Amino acid sequence: MDKNFNPDKQHTLSKSVSISGTGLHTGINVDMTLKPANPGFGFQFQRMDLPGSPVIKADCDLVTDTSRGTTLEKGEAKVSTVEHILAALVGMGVDNCLVELTGPEIPIIDGSSEPFVEIIESTGVLEQDAAKAWYSIDTNISHYDDVKRVEMTALPATNYQITTLIDFNSPVLGTQHASLKSMKEFQAEIAPCRTFCFLHELEMLIDNNLVKGGDINNAIVVVDRPVTDEEMSRLAKAFGRSKVEVKSEGYLNNLELRFPNEPARHKLLDVVGDLALIGYPIKAHIIANRPGHSSNVEFAIKIKQYIKKNKHTKDIPVYNPNQEPVYTQQQIEKTLPHRYPFLFVDKIIELSDKQIVGIKNVTFNEFFFQGHFPGNPVMPGVLQIEALAQTGGILCINSMPEGQYDTYFLKIDNCKFKQKVVPGDTMILRMELTEPIRRGICVMKGSVYVGNKLCAEADMTAQLVKRT
Repeated sequence: MDKNFNPDKQHTLSKSVSISGTGLHTGINVDMTLKPANPGFGFQFQRMDLPGSPVIKADCDLVTDTSRGTTLEKGEAKVSTVEHILAALVGMGVDNCLVELTGPEIPIIDGSSEPFVEIIESTGVLEQDAAKAWYSIDTNISHYDDVKRVEMTALPATNYQITTLIDFNSPVLGTQHASLKSMKEFQAEIAPCRTFCFLHELEMLIDNNLVKGGDINNAIVVVDRPVTDEEMSRLAKAFGRSKVEVKSEGYLNNLELRFPNEPARHKLLDVVGDLALIGYPIKAHIIANRPGHSSNVEFAIKIKQYIKKNKHTKDIPVYNPNQEPVYTQQQIEKTLPHRYPFLFVDKIIELSDKQIVGIKNVTFNEFFFQGHFPGNPVMPGVLQIEALAQTGGILCINSMPEGQYDTYFLKIDNCKFKQKVVPGDTMILRMELTEPIRRGICVMKGSVYVGNKLCAEADMTAQLVKRT
């Protein structure tokens, strides 16, 4: 990932790029083309070999099989083993991509994400003119499977990070763990790690003709019991080799591990790919103990449901009264010309070049409550808009060169009032610049919240005028 990569912007591919290979389970040779896509497109798979070229979205709700990889299905269209390409796209910072396929399964290549990362790097990742809406997990979300002894938890964190732990009660593998503290590490630390299975699983798959595209080089085979010469000959025949053998460490065919804990790292790779099916980029620390595709997908569904249920609160600013203000009342009075009883901002708690958050504490002593519905005090909607305008004025004035400025309304659009504001409420006033300031014209979107309820919103245009 480029050092200038902006994680708060959406990204796609610079141009189309293709790779071909055999599907691990179907044995079908598939051509796969990764194509750029517009902001908000996400990841979608298209079966070019089927009538009408149907499209399947990368969505945990469309998973129909997790027995030997993750399979998506919609109508007559199916795409298998999607986890390695999805992990590569997420790991390289791609948000929007159409994956065209000429068959039912993603090519296995060497069993890792590295070949896909290499073709993404060869074509380049393009920043798009659209913000990336991260969803910050603000509470612990857990998933347990007592039968499989799986435990997965998402903890609040400032970025997306993953820790995996595996324990298969195997003398060869032992207990392993792997961690990814930042997606910037994915390409070097996780992408090269290949899938693995145990010899007894491989024999079962061969008996049932379920690894038609299997090769000795696209999976790590763990041999944790003595193997007869007859079994070795049978495996060699299944893989079209003259000979296969077991090295002393317990891996088939003298395989050199790329990392001492390569199996644990590959499990982490699978978590990255399967959790891409949530459909929302998340900020959380995922701790996965003994993860597998079925548990990953069940966990993805749980996180997606939580996000959909709480999505309306995603961008709501949070007010902590203990937090030191960016602007105090005295500093606000140095910026704005307004004074009592017409100053409707008590303090500023957040200020950047594009956004500001102010606070107005509404008390029963406000002058307007004497005449605005006596006995049923309600803050006038126009004064809520005035409070937003004053907050926005500080944002705009702050972005101007030295000097004193006043801001004047030019227009108000799409103004809506959704909840009453009454004595005792604390108004959280947010204003965002929706366009760069040009010739003193400021275009902003304003929102008034009380707690996590949206009370009022409007699109506002104002003009900055320098005082003479």
